[in-house]
Amino acid sequence: MMQVTRSPSEVKVTNDPMNKLVEAVAKHRDREAFVQLFTHFAPRLKGFALKRGISLAAAEELVQETMLAVWRKAATFDRNRANVSTWIFTISRNKQIDLLRRQTYPEVELEMALDQPGSEPAPDQRAEWAEFGTDLQSALKSLSPEQRTILQKAFFEEKSHRTIALELNLPLGTVKSRIRLALARLRAVFPEEYV
Repeated sequence: MMQVTRSPSEVKVTNDPMNKLVEAVAKHRDREAFVQLFTHFAPRLKGFALKRGISLAAAEELVQETMLAVWRKAATFDRNRANVSTWIFTISRNKQIDLLRRQTYPEVELEMALDQPGSEPAPDQRAEWAEFGTDLQSALKSLSPEQRTILQKAFFEEKSHRTIALELNLPLGTVKSRIRLALARLRAVFPEEYV
């Protein structure tokens, strides 16, 4: 399906027939164009998934989900940003990541989750946590305001070092240094398992 056009100065691979098929799906919901895309890409996507260690059933499901996304998102395809195969395989890769996440973190029905008994910590564990919380607050107060602010953003607000640097208008190296120094000070106060 790919064509090779040669000019005097270069050899260039074009993907015009595939581009036109995706654009026909996007503009006219052309089923015949979609069938041609499916026929071309489905076996390639399946092989790609199988080579990455996905089971046959999951690979077939992945092909279906990918091609369904191609049908739905055809209007987002831009031939100037990527060729069709790159675009479709990117969709497939993202679907594979979603599949792995679902396998790693299985969905649980809400009723089932509510029926599970809560795991209340033992009274001695709650007392230990309360003591730790008090110790942590006083240790944080011993840090400089700059270090405390950066730790707050990094660990409690879960912001990246780069985001913190932008927010506080500081060099990235300064943010990293302040975090390193603050953690060193906290390590001196707490046992290793807490820091």
